[in-house]
Amino acid sequence: MNSRIAAFIQHLGVSYNEFERSINAGRGSVSGAIKNDRNLGSHIVESILQKYKELSADWLFRNHGEMLISTDKMLREEVTQYRLRTDNNGGFQQIPLYNLEATAGLVELFRHVDEKTPMDYLSIPNLPKCDGAVFVTGDSMYPLLKSGDIVIYKEVSNIEEGIFWGEMYLVSVDLDGEEYISVKYIQKSEVDENHIKLVSQNSHHQPKDIRKDRIRALAMVKASVRINAMR
Repeated sequence: MNSRIAAFIQHLGVSYNEFERSINAGRGSVSGAIKNDRNLGSHIVESILQKYKELSADWLFRNHGEMLISTDKMLREEVTQYRLRTDNNGGFQQIPLYNLEATAGLVELFRHVDEKTPMDYLSIPNLPKCDGAVFVTGDSMYPLLKSGDIVIYKEVSNIEEGIFWGEMYLVSVDLDGEEYISVKYIQKSEVDENHIKLVSQNSHHQPKDIRKDRIRALAMVKASVRINAMR
């Protein structure tokens, strides 16, 4: 199994340290086990499969089949669209599905999208024109969205003029030099016109006012897909 985990990390294009952080494992817990050919704890393996829904458990445990679960097997027909009245159908689209861990964040993805390799493509009929799709993490939009769902987005190039109040967005914010990525509703802020309010679906998450100039990347969520990883 260790060699297959090493192959998967290489596929992601991240360091062992980055991979360990992504699954909330201690530094060296994965790299040390692979280097010294030790068994990984079951809790670490479970964390890997929970974090990376695209990774095939059958391949990981038994070396059967392909490393990645095809999107056709992952998707159930639970597509929810979030349309504006002005949206038109984009016709047949091959929407690229990206792994944000592998693309080094939303800002990097938007700046160099032509250089990024999608992990797969989605084909969903009757959607408005979209730019891409990513996996959701966290529970701030639960129960509308849960961790592991997919959001399909259209990039907003002009933040000052491109926000429709009350709509759902994929947003990257600079917080003390760190990129914070989330899916939120954007509402007008009571602070002043230079701020916006980020609002969660989950009532346990409090709204947060941020300055517009803290936004590093923004995309309107056009649809979401509830996924079911086949085991």
